[in-house]
Parts: sequence; C-alpha cells; structure tokens
Amino acid sequence: MKDATLAPKLARFDYIIIGGGTAGCALAATLSQNANVLVLERGGSPYDNPTASDIGNFANTLLSNTPNSWSQLFVSEDGVYNTRPRVLGGGSVINAGFYSRAGDDYVEEAEWEMDDVKAAYEWVEKKLVFKPQVMGWQSALKDGLLEAGEFPDNGFTYDHIYGTKIGGTIFDRAGHRHTAADLLEYANPDTTVVYLQASVHKILFTTNGSQKAKAYQVIFEDANGVFHKVELANNAMNEVILSAGAMGSPQLLMLSGVGPEAHLAARGVKPLVLDHPMVGQGMADNPLNPLLIPSPQSLEVSLVQAVGITKFDSYIEGASGLSLSFDLTRRFFDGVLNLFNETSHTTSRKVLTKSIVNFLKPLDLGLNVMINGGIIIQKVDGPASRGHMELRNSNPHDNPSVTFNYYQEPEDLNKCVEGVETIIKVIISKAFSKYKYPGVTVRELLGLMLGLPTNLRPRHLSSVFDLKQFCIDTVMTIWHYHGGCQVGRVVDKNYNVIGIDALRVIDGSTFLKSPGTNPQATVMMLGRYMGQKILRERAAFHEK
Repeated sequence: MKDATLAPKLARFDYIIIGGGTAGCALAATLSQNANVLVLERGGSPYDNPTASDIGNFANTLLSNTPNSWSQLFVSEDGVYNTRPRVLGGGSVINAGFYSRAGDDYVEEAEWEMDDVKAAYEWVEKKLVFKPQVMGWQSALKDGLLEAGEFPDNGFTYDHIYGTKIGGTIFDRAGHRHTAADLLEYANPDTTVVYLQASVHKILFTTNGSQKAKAYQVIFEDANGVFHKVELANNAMNEVILSAGAMGSPQLLMLSGVGPEAHLAARGVKPLVLDHPMVGQGMADNPLNPLLIPSPQSLEVSLVQAVGITKFDSYIEGASGLSLSFDLTRRFFDGVLNLFNETSHTTSRKVLTKSIVNFLKPLDLGLNVMINGGIIIQKVDGPASRGHMELRNSNPHDNPSVTFNYYQEPEDLNKCVEGVETIIKVIISKAFSKYKYPGVTVRELLGLMLGLPTNLRPRHLSSVFDLKQFCIDTVMTIWHYHGGCQVGRVVDKNYNVIGIDALRVIDGSTFLKSPGTNPQATVMMLGRYMGQKILRERAAFHEK
C-alpha cells in the first residue's frame, strides 16, 4: 500500500479498480493472480489505527465525522442520517460485523453459478470469519425469538434459512475486527499496487465515430491536491472496474459523463459520453426500526449474533452494552447541523433540527457512557420502495443527493409493523424477562424511541398507538443501501456497463435488493466470484 502522492506521472495497468472496499479488495486479490492491478482507494488504511475497529469502539468509530474519518456522514433527502465508508476495506471496517450468506433463491435470481458462489464464500470465510461467543443478552434474544414463534432453531450457520440462528462474525474472540482489507493478503504483491488517499475525479473514454466509447484512463487526486493519470495497458481485455459502492459508483459514472443527459447538462458535466437514464435510479435502503430496552443487568458488549429470519420478510437482530462518547455524539450531531446549513435552509428542516439542539444541551463534553441496555431492531427485506440519486455538483468529494423513499410502498410498511410486533413479543417473553425492568410497558419503550433524535423526520403523538406511524417516524438506516447501477438497467449480467467498452461495476450498486440478512458476505463473495470469471474470460481470449 502506498500513499497516492507517490504515484508516478503516468502508469499503466491491466485492471484499474476504483474503490478498495468490501468488493474491491476481494476483486483485486483475485485478479492479481494473473494480471497487473491498481486499486485506487479514497480513504486511508485501517491498519493505521487497529484498535479503532475493535468491537468496543464500534459506535464511536461509526459516529466519528472528521475530514479523514473512516465514516463519511450524509443525510438522505428523507431526513435519515447515513454514512458511507472512506477506508481500505470499506464497510467491513465500520459495520456491525455480522456475516451471513445470501439465500439460494437470491443466487438463482442473480444467475450466478452455485458451486462457484459457494467456493467464493469459503475463500472469504477462511480468512475473515469466526463463530461468535454467544453470552447472556444475545442468548436471551435467540430464546425470545423462538418463544415468539420464529422456528426452527437453526443453531450456528452462515446459511440464510427461515427461523432463528446464530450467524458468523468478522470479530475474533478478542474483539478484534478482520476486514476485507485482509483479503489483500491473498494478492500477488508483485502485480498489485494500492494507492491510498486517491480520490478519483473522472474516467476518460476514447470515442471513435460510431463505435462504443471505451474506458482507457482515470484521473485521481492525491492528499496534497495533486492530480495524476493512470491508464490501461494496451490489451483488448483490460478494464476499469468501479467498486466504489452504492454512493460512489453511480456518482462517478455521472461525473464521467455517463448518466441522464439532462441532469448531467444541468450540473455542467462535460463531455456527455453516453445518455444513460438509469444511472442513479433504483436507489434503495432497507429501513431499520429499533426499540431500546434499558436493562437492570450489566450487559456484555455484543453486536449482531442472533437473528430471526421471518416468513413475512423482516429480519430481527440486536446489540447490547455499547459504549458511546458524549463528546463524539455531540460532534456527530454538530456535523448533521452543519450539513443542513450547507445544503438546506427550509423552515421544516430548521424545526426538525431543534430536537437535536435540545438533545445536546445537557451533554457534558469528554464523558464516555455505557448504554446499559440493548437494542432490538427489525430490518425490512428488499425493500420494494425505491428512490434515486442526483449530483449536487461536479465535486467528487461532496456527497450526491439521494432519496430512498422509505415506506413509500405499503408492503414495506406492513413488514415493519409485523417486525415491531415480533420485537414486542421478544421483549415480553419469559426468556428475555431479566433484561428489562419489571413494569416497563411497551408503550413507554415506543415513547422512549420517539423522544430520541434518531432522524430528522417529524414525530406524531399517535405513534405510540399506531405502529405504522411509529415505523414512518422512527425509521433509520442499517447501512445496507444499494442500487444506482443495477443489473439489467445499467450493467449486464456480467457487470459490463451497457453501451460502454472496458468498464464494469462490481459492488452493491448493482443489486436489485439486499442479499440475506446482512450484505457484506455477498459483496465480498461477488468480488472473488467475478474476479475468477474475468480471469477465465481473459485466459480464453489469449488462447484464441
């Protein structure tokens, strides 16, 4: 790994991968076995501060919002706080660590080869994945789910099957995180170059009359603001591959002149390479709705381990005993307020941010608190509700504008209601009884959530009586957003950008829906799976 400031004036590679994240690291490690690979990662290295990704620092690292933090805050137009990773290893460096494969039906719908998919998952698991130590709170959650009727008990498994299970984790027994960046240990060091702090501004294309535009060069900026060019070596099979995630990949396609013509013209993007109206469309984010349950017991620190996979397509998960710095909490919400001062001045937004200001008043700086309790959440599968992305400007450092349209489709809202009802069954179950205060009512727990500034959406008094309104009012993200470069709309089944040569997109932006309960396993698998497929195509071409 090198700092991008050390990049030569011009270098040539067989593959240029934009984004060293959850997909990009697996892809680079695989392609390096038989090709020269460059990875351009806009963030830094997780190895520079290894304890920051340990389980005890999960919340603080996720909420940290400085110019070089691993987590970059954005707020969707729906008024929901969100984040995008900015570090080698991507979301696997800042997520809750849960590892679970996609279901067989998902693999079949994607038209992936089942045996190759299984082998790719195993390649990831050998390096990164562990069986978690399940202690009191998570065990009570599991038993509560069974008591609530989420049968059968599937024990410990990576598989996505109905019922209640314990999944894998990328945290080892000591609480240290193992990330997609570790997959680069598989890479051939002689044929792999990774530039950090390398922010891509644009992909350049050759255009030759009536022929398709062809990617050939990438312009990126290093940490000192110096621009560099890298290009593909002269070989028909060489490619630029976007693995910048569901926010980064559609944004960079549009900044490179591939997207809806009228929108690109309005944002001053030149030249227009291809009018591609579906770029940035189909953006979706699986809604999360939580209940916080204060506990009379001191709790272990745990992230997602037990999960209920329901037949009504909501997933029930939980976490306990998280440590949070008040100072960081204040800085996070200050960041939210600053973001809205920069991007929005509407009266309604100013009214909504008052709840944050009021929340911050009693916080003493510099303290750390342990949340003595647990959070049980429901996540809606799919989802059916979709939105879109637009550029705010032509600066790749700035977040684009994204609308997810949470709960626009009634089927999503119905799944949420059933999910919250299942959480309530768990909370009042015999198995979970010692982890909540006796006498605390469900209505009080609903009211507790409504009183927290968990988003920038209006609150309704009826929400404690009406679970549909509660879902709408308290919606959050579980950071599983996807779309923007979807298969069949922007890329074909082999992830080639339709209408462009030598350019693919391989990451979660291609998904039509989120895989399994948590997508990181499948995103890493996809990098490995497609890397092997590309190498087979390359070998077949050169044998001709």
